[in-house]
Parts: sequence; structure tokens; C-alpha cells
Amino acid sequence: MDMTPGVDLRQLRCLVAIIDEGGFTDAAAVLGVSQAAVSRTLASLEQGLGVRLLRRTSRIVTPTATGLRVAAHARRVLGEVEALVREAASGHTRLRIGYAWSALGRHTLAFQRRWAERSPETELQLVRVNSGTAGLAEGACDMAVVRRPLEDRRFESVIVGLERRLCALAADDPLARRHSVRFADLSGRTLLIDRRTGTTTPELWPPDARPATEETHDVDDWLTVIATGRSVGMTAESTANQYPRPGVAYRPVRDAEPVAVRLVWWRDDPHPATQSVLELLTALYRER
Repeated sequence: MDMTPGVDLRQLRCLVAIIDEGGFTDAAAVLGVSQAAVSRTLASLEQGLGVRLLRRTSRIVTPTATGLRVAAHARRVLGEVEALVREAASGHTRLRIGYAWSALGRHTLAFQRRWAERSPETELQLVRVNSGTAGLAEGACDMAVVRRPLEDRRFESVIVGLERRLCALAADDPLARRHSVRFADLSGRTLLIDRRTGTTTPELWPPDARPATEETHDVDDWLTVIATGRSVGMTAESTANQYPRPGVAYRPVRDAEPVAVRLVWWRDDPHPATQSVLELLTALYRER
């Protein structure tokens, strides 16, 4: 059996109004209802909670200790509801694009500036969320930039560009003296990977030449370990653009396929700006 008291927002607003206004008459005026309606609403709240919330005399109304605690909770709930309403109302005047590691690489700044010029009415926010959907499934963004295909049919995606695959290694590593490397050069190394969001897996190598692996879940940790020379990494070129790091060198992997950059959004609830974002990102990647 559900024993939860039947408390609604109307009752909470009524309680807060009575306390703030100091009485039923003024609360009724603020709420735009009759004094009798205020009395009934307060009585139903007290009955539902099973406690006395207000002390009433012929002259004043004061909250009980319990009433003060309930009112404090009521203010928080009402504030959250107001924030929710504002969020829903302003949803189409703000655009949140999630990414896991490196946003749009060298195109990031150009995208932000051109968006501001073309769509000043829609505020752009780039949000870093290290998850498989870069925050989309978690509700942290309206669309996301990812560099691996998503099998989840709830999402629609389009490839907007391609990026080279680079090797990241310690700046004093002998391989850093080369202009480029091959997969075979790394097969005897320890490869640092992020299985949740990364584009690199041991399956890129032949079965008899796969490197050992260690896992990380953060780009800063990834770079810190690589700089020590203990491991090497492989990543899309956007990481090198976004995270140049003293002690870390990036070199192209010349026998690797490029990494596809995808824009992803909810299939049944696309943001109105989706097409505009697609067109701008595609144009930026074509410029190279």
C-alpha cells in the first residue's frame, strides 16, 4: 500500500505564502484565491502530513517548529520546479553539445565563433562528459560529438568529418624522432586506452601482434602517464590540437584508417538547431 501523503505544489505554495505574508488574508491576495480556499488548502496539507504546521490566534499566525522545517523543504521544491520550468522554456534558446575528450579539435574555436555570428539567439555551450554518448544519454547535452559508432537505436548520427589517427608518446621516446609511425612499431608497447569513449582498441592490430593494454578514463591522466614513457597512446588528431602537452609528442600512424567524427542526437527529439550544426560542422571539416 502507498502510504505517501498526498502533497501537491498548490499546498506548498499556500504554506509558504501564509508564512511570508503573515496571515491568511494577505496570502489569499498574493495567491489570487479566497481566504476560505487558503484555509482549506492549509488544512488538507496538515491532514495529509499528520502534523500541525501553524499556530493561529485571533491576531497572528506563526509556524510551528515542524512548520518551519516543512516550509524550508517547500521552498527548495518550489525553487526546483521553477528552475525546471525555466529550463524547458529556454531549451531552444540554448544549445549544449557534449564531447568526451577533444570537442572539435582545431575546428573548435572556429565553430564557436561562427555559431555566435550566425545564430546569436541560441547560446552555444560545449560540455565535456566522459561517457560513451558524451553526455547525451545522461541528459547533459542536446547533441554530442563522438568518434565511435553508437549502436543504440535511440540516437541518430551523421559523419561530419574525418581525422587522422595519431600516436602519442613521450617526447624523448626514440619513435618521437620519426615523422610518422606504423602499427607494427607499437606492437611491443603498452597501449593506454579508454574503452568507454576511445577510438583505439587492440583489435586494430593483427591477432598475433597486439600490444598489451592498460586503461584510463580521463584525458589528463592519459597524457600524464604517456609523458613518463611507461605507455603509448593512439587517438584522433583533435586530441593533439586540444591538448598539446610538454613531454608528449604526437606522430601520425601512416597505415591507420582515419577516425570518423559523428554528430549524434536523440532520434525522437532533435534540437531545432540540429540541421544548422550539421551544415556548419561539415563545412569546417571540408575546409581542412
